[in-house]
Amino acid sequence: MIPRIKKLSVLPDYQLAVEFDDGYRVIYDVKDDIATLPTFRALKEVHNLFNQVQLDSSRTCVYWNDQIDLASDCIYEFGKVA
Repeated sequence: MIPRIKKLSVLPDYQLAVEFDDGYRVIYDVKDDIATLPTFRALKEVHNLFNQVQLDSSRTCVYWNDQIDLASDCIYEFGKVA
């Protein structure tokens, strides 16, 4: 089953605080993605883009624009327990 996101918050230093429907909470550090994925570099290069993160209607993906998104299962698996 794909984990669904209940709450999403932007934290300093390119991190996201995420709570899932099952109560699991993580801090996901986006800096590694920014360093390794070319499309994610815009999150540092475009002023205030990182703070514009949104949750899709299915609550299984966060996104910034048409090219930059993160699946909830990735956040669930690789986020650090909060």
